[in-house]
Amino acid sequence: MAKASSAKKEFSDKIRMFKIISSVALVIGIIGILIGAYSLASISNLNLELNNVTSIIHNVSSSTQVSAAQTPQTLAGIDQPFNETQLGVINNAPLQYFEKAGMMYLNHSLVNEVGAQTVNVSAFYANGKPSVIYLGSITCIFCGENRWAMALALSRFGNFTALYKGYSSFGDGDVPTIYWSQDNYNISTLDTGAHYQSKYINFIAFEDTGPITGGFSLQPLSTIQQEVNATGNVTYENAFSLILKLNSFQGTPYTIWGDNQVGGADAIDFGNTTPTSASNLEIAHMTHAQILSEFAAPNDQFGWTEYAAADLYIAMLCPSINNAAPVCSLPAIKQIIAQNHYV
Repeated sequence: MAKASSAKKEFSDKIRMFKIISSVALVIGIIGILIGAYSLASISNLNLELNNVTSIIHNVSSSTQVSAAQTPQTLAGIDQPFNETQLGVINNAPLQYFEKAGMMYLNHSLVNEVGAQTVNVSAFYANGKPSVIYLGSITCIFCGENRWAMALALSRFGNFTALYKGYSSFGDGDVPTIYWSQDNYNISTLDTGAHYQSKYINFIAFEDTGPITGGFSLQPLSTIQQEVNATGNVTYENAFSLILKLNSFQGTPYTIWGDNQVGGADAIDFGNTTPTSASNLEIAHMTHAQILSEFAAPNDQFGWTEYAAADLYIAMLCPSINNAAPVCSLPAIKQIIAQNHYV
């Protein structure tokens, strides 16, 4: 089966090439504009100052780049809480959807890539419960897509009392996503925690923030560690120390589900087909309401893939709680666990 990690790299390379080509075309266009502008200006004013030309270049470049990166939904409702109905779509997702998506994953009827390379680690316990640990960035496109599946998976072990509308950065897909809390999307800092409760597990979230009007960014782990230590929360300090001790962090999203460490997203799901460039990310043109409607009544590849991605996380976590949650009894989940079918 194709691995999500290699597909992620291939897709990232395609996005990078798309951005490079776009940038080259932009520069060529600007040069043409400047040549034409200079020719006209030289007729009427041969004393055009160089600093005025520099100003024109900056203004044309900035406005063109932002316009090209934006989608119709950019920043719409950002940091606003889900209403009760929207929150209920996540918290009350029917078990039958997880079962059907799990079987679709097992019989290879999903078009989008689902799968993750996992490494066995010792589960992190707090308050007598195993934990899900997450380290991500709000500017990251793969974190943005991955939080949807994470939320669906976590909802099978507890419930969210709040979730918030968010986006990845303009320069990294601008996809609508979930924020675990109301994040500062204008400066680089760290947000911790989530509005989540469970009798089975802890959810320990570290979310690096940055100006989402730019591109992907991530503070050094040493800086993040200082910010975690500044919270004074011993549980979070110890959880982040575990990440550093494992010494296997290679990028975001990074998660630990019980005794399984996952070094990236466990699905590549940006629409009903595998995208070939940044220009055809279907999810980037969807609203949060449209995405949630897919989860409320999944009927296409996008919706089923998100549930299947959630199934893999569920299967990774169930053994850590002795399969105590009802979702662990689903035939598809039991089969994924029995076959160690994460990849």
